[in-house]
Amino acid sequence: MNQSRPKPTSARQSAVPIRGMALDVLGEWAAGDRFAADLMDRMQRENYLSQPDAAFLRDIVLTTLRNLSLLDHWIAVLTEDKHLDHRSRWGLRIGLCQILILKVSEHAAVNETVAATGRARSLINAVLRRACRETESLLAMPATLPLETRTSHPKWLIQHWLGLHGEAKTTALCEWNQIPAPMCARVNHLHPEMAASADDFIVCEQLPREELSDGKVYMQDPSTALAPRLLAPQPGERVLDACAAPGGKTALLAQLMGNTGEIIACDVSPARLRRLEGNLRRLHVTNAQIELHDWADPQVPAFAEAGFDRILLDVPCSNTGVMRRRVDVRWRLQPEDITAQMETQAQLLKNCLRVLKLGGTLVYSTCSIEPAENERLVECVLESTPGYEFVSTRRSFPPEDQMDGAFAAAIRRV
Repeated sequence: MNQSRPKPTSARQSAVPIRGMALDVLGEWAAGDRFAADLMDRMQRENYLSQPDAAFLRDIVLTTLRNLSLLDHWIAVLTEDKHLDHRSRWGLRIGLCQILILKVSEHAAVNETVAATGRARSLINAVLRRACRETESLLAMPATLPLETRTSHPKWLIQHWLGLHGEAKTTALCEWNQIPAPMCARVNHLHPEMAASADDFIVCEQLPREELSDGKVYMQDPSTALAPRLLAPQPGERVLDACAAPGGKTALLAQLMGNTGEIIACDVSPARLRRLEGNLRRLHVTNAQIELHDWADPQVPAFAEAGFDRILLDVPCSNTGVMRRRVDVRWRLQPEDITAQMETQAQLLKNCLRVLKLGGTLVYSTCSIEPAENERLVECVLESTPGYEFVSTRRSFPPEDQMDGAFAAAIRRV
């Protein structure tokens, strides 16, 4: 069974009721459509959590979501498939998560989880204490369980991937998604103190808060560099980043251009543009102009009438390449979602191709590993859009490339 990274347990009997907060976050997550990360951010702000307490909250919530099916299997065994109300089930889930996966002190895991669960305390207490006695046999179970249970992925998604990738690659992908993602940062060579650095991406043991605040680094997986580097913008060119927020790829484009030429960075939401503007300022980007525009709209805005030498189009997608990092996705995604955005993706691509200069290059990109959103969509659009030719692709498959999944296709106007 895949384990999360070792966690310090010495301070886990804090007076702060982290287990109760975890139950509240998971209950709200299950009842709505909010992302767990957003709910935890709000919980941290409202309760003024210290960094260690906030980190422990994230460990419990994300590890529970990452192992949901396996935890439910253990619960069924330990309760003899007893019917449970929602809060009791979440209580058992987070308790077993602490005992069997996070390896938190049994005393703290049991007592503080029981205290947080309310009216079902006697049941929670009995089940968790039994789990402590039977840890060895419980930890031996995953080896005999189906892939969808031992790696906690929806069965439909595994069947879908088996059809695309076969058993070995699907198994490797599901196991990859069970390993907590490392904190990766891109070194910002636009910062005067980092210009001579030989590093492009680094793995951080802790969040580099000071370096982030100074704009020396930007938290970003190496897979996000595939599309900007395939686009290869040159100094002095006019470049469009059509779906730019929060700005990590825009900043890399500016770095590749030596902060010369012009980047038009667009997005559809004023709030997202404010975040984009703040990130670009902090990252020392000086050649970007920010514009509010939705490229799903066929009307060409005035700032695009002169056309662009290069265009980066990073479209909304199913996010199946980043499930290790975005733990919610596997449980939120439905079979129809993989193709639900294809019409919008195709419209975005067609509209952006219209403002590409003759001889110019557009790179279409996703963080998906689904052919329907990637090469098949590009092929379909080019078949119905004369005057453009396919150039090349870049892609990453997480277990093989040891980074998030991504796809990028370069198209030239001829």
